[in-house]
Amino acid sequence: MSLGQAIAPHLPYLRRYGRAISGSQRSGDALVAGLLQTLVANPAAVDTRADLRIQLYRMVHDNFGLASEQQGQSDEPAAADIAIADARLRRIPSLARQALLLTAVEGFSEEEAGRIIGRDAATVRGLIDEAMAEIDRQTRARILIIEDEPIIAMDIEMIVRDLGHDVVAVATTHSEAVAEAQAHTPSLVLADIQLADNSSGIEAVQEILTGLKVPVIFITAFPERLLTGDRPEPAFLLTKPYQPATLRAAISQVLFFDESTVPA
Repeated sequence: MSLGQAIAPHLPYLRRYGRAISGSQRSGDALVAGLLQTLVANPAAVDTRADLRIQLYRMVHDNFGLASEQQGQSDEPAAADIAIADARLRRIPSLARQALLLTAVEGFSEEEAGRIIGRDAATVRGLIDEAMAEIDRQTRARILIIEDEPIIAMDIEMIVRDLGHDVVAVATTHSEAVAEAQAHTPSLVLADIQLADNSSGIEAVQEILTGLKVPVIFITAFPERLLTGDRPEPAFLLTKPYQPATLRAAISQVLFFDESTVPA
């Protein structure tokens, strides 16, 4: 197999990583272009008998200076959610950002990521913790819970608080939910669809959204009432009984891509 054939399967992932660490398509692709130019001029720059994937990512890491020179030069508007993610990632120190992306996105172990960025596994672990702490700081939220079952409401509230967020109120009816939203202006709503007075959590959320732009996660035993296909459906819908880890992941994902919590 030629060197070009060996490298080809890795190129899409190298471009993804380059764009993620640099913050733009143009500068990220320039990192990979620089890697290819190096290999054309000097094929011996990599050892095909060793782990080629790690070597290629290490070369992108070593060429990262190209990204800083070209940062912000992309003339293609990013999709909204990608732009928000980029804004968050750029707040994370460069090396910590690379450690997080290599392990969480590219699937490297901490030891492998360390070989790429020139650090030991323990240092990589610390860098990942640093990156996650910055993301948690950025996405701290004020959350309104709309749930009429006391035990479930307490469980959700505990999960929310363990994640470091504030619970501004727990509402059990349509009118209470709307009033609490108006009073507290939450940055996230967690809502059931069947409430204590037989009112609808769906209608309560719709009324809240007429006066407040806020992401919503529905948590319900009746997902079929929302997944009808005849109207806009929620992006985030969890089915009861839910796993705590699933709820934690959903909350973190919603807030990570919510532009209202991106630091100025």
